[in-house]
Amino acid sequence: MKKILIVDDEQISLMMTDHILSTSYQTYTASSGSEAIEIFDRELPDMVLSDLRMPGMTGMELHEHLKEQYQRPIPFMFMTADQDEETESKGFENGAMDFIRKPFRADVLLRRVDNILQTVEKLSALKSAADTDRLTGLLNKAASVEEINNLCHKSRGALMMIDLDSFKLVNDIFGHTAGDKLLIAFADILRSAVRANDLVGRIGGDEFIAFCQNISDESVIAEKSRYINDQLLAGAKRLLGNDMNIPLGASIGCAFAPDEGRDYATLFMKADKALYVVKQNGKHGYRVYRETEGEDSDKSAAASDITNLMTILSERNRKKGALVLPFEQFRLIFQFLCRVNVNYKRSVWLLLFSVNGENAAELSNKVSELLSGCLRQSDVVTSSSKNQFPVLLLEMSHYNIEVVIDRIMNRWNEDPELKELSIDYELDILK
Repeated sequence: MKKILIVDDEQISLMMTDHILSTSYQTYTASSGSEAIEIFDRELPDMVLSDLRMPGMTGMELHEHLKEQYQRPIPFMFMTADQDEETESKGFENGAMDFIRKPFRADVLLRRVDNILQTVEKLSALKSAADTDRLTGLLNKAASVEEINNLCHKSRGALMMIDLDSFKLVNDIFGHTAGDKLLIAFADILRSAVRANDLVGRIGGDEFIAFCQNISDESVIAEKSRYINDQLLAGAKRLLGNDMNIPLGASIGCAFAPDEGRDYATLFMKADKALYVVKQNGKHGYRVYRETEGEDSDKSAAASDITNLMTILSERNRKKGALVLPFEQFRLIFQFLCRVNVNYKRSVWLLLFSVNGENAAELSNKVSELLSGCLRQSDVVTSSSKNQFPVLLLEMSHYNIEVVIDRIMNRWNEDPELKELSIDYELDILK
């Protein structure tokens, strides 16, 4: 039920207006401007219906005070017995949505109040659409800046800049549709990481921002960082598959208000500096900006590019067994090993398994899994066709190769589906 605050210093008029509106709305009454401010702060009504001329604080002065205090338009309707059109005009100039002259009929008052509330709802819906990022449903950049600026002026809290690490690889490898799904899932993760009275927005492609009120403890930021990174990796595997090995994560730069500033621009600049340090130190973590850290931390961070690169290149969540690759990637490794062998003459074997049978094509993935499970992490498996499976074996003696082949054949014959297929092999060493 919508809330309406009625303000009138004339008790009879106040009671009559309350009687009319209380049949359709939840009403609150005040007989002065100061009392109205207390009730508004406590109840946050949907609109205010106020007498225009009151001792101490006029209706217009009350309106101006609430607009200044809350830094937003306040739905206001004035009641007045004054016939002065200039007063009415001034009220509209200050943002009043309607006037009604005393004495008024009950049905007219109800209709005008209803019109105001419907207009407010329509405007709110339009503003919400204009303020919302279409993909994720979070606030967009412009709305985030405005809302956070309002919050950090009047409350303590933590401004957090949140970047997705290695997100471009998702688009490159899995496509933009998968990338969009991951962004939507990540937005849900951020919503779950903050409270209902906190704010989250999307300010760029893979860049997000949050303001968490009344937080000044670094351990809270650390916990949020762990939660966001854990949930992101789990969500990515659900969307992209358990074999997804992109080094996905979230880097977070944080600045506390009011310690580091009371406006968005200042806090954003400092959180951005903290984020840069995270990005230069391996990513997937957080950093809180401290004014006393000086330039040394930035210099030390800049020296860690090699660590950052190794994180990007390294294989995450490495599985047991041989590395299973598409044929084109397998060919690149084979060509590289041929180059290495020119100078170092390493022991590199190429083993080719051929599988034949009625269901050979349908069981191709199962064959790859069996071969990988029988081999070492330093070996590589691929499929060059539906029935041929090349394998690279590094630093292995001929005797050990025979042991590996025996292991593969034993596993093959233990599987009721695979043992119905025939399998043979050829072996050669890189010269």
